[in-house]
Amino acid sequence: MTLPLTPSQTVGPYFAIGLGPTIGTHVVREGTTGATRISGQVLDGAGQPVRDAVVETWQPEGVARSATDDEGLFAVVTVKPSRATSNAAPHIDVSVFARGLLTRLVTRVYFPDEGAANETDAVLQSLTPEDRTTLVASVDGGGLRFDIHLQGARETVFFDR
Repeated sequence: MTLPLTPSQTVGPYFAIGLGPTIGTHVVREGTTGATRISGQVLDGAGQPVRDAVVETWQPEGVARSATDDEGLFAVVTVKPSRATSNAAPHIDVSVFARGLLTRLVTRVYFPDEGAANETDAVLQSLTPEDRTTLVASVDGGGLRFDIHLQGARETVFFDR
């Protein structure tokens, strides 16, 4: 007897099992030369905060993971990666995990002070000007702001894995 395949299951209702000390919110320590705090909010299609999401960042220098709080806020401390190729601006890969998502969502965060490099980035140039704006962080005090909209008119661009 062969049992039928079942759909993927989410971990939940909360992601505490994946938030151990192995991966923290810092790729580098605060105060490290070039350290940048990237913070933002994960929002659903109605603009409401997603309170139990996990945002994970990946880059050559390391990985960081931050759970969202009651306001959907997350934050990581990292450094800007170097430019890998002439047609790829410095960016950080981002994965979003949340209740109700059967698989992670994948996006990127680009740096606002890399205007010339962003203009030649193959991925950014493949998008409409409006969609590009969803991937470029904004300056926010001493760090960067990168809000992630899961759906709706301001939906962040997500990529196939």
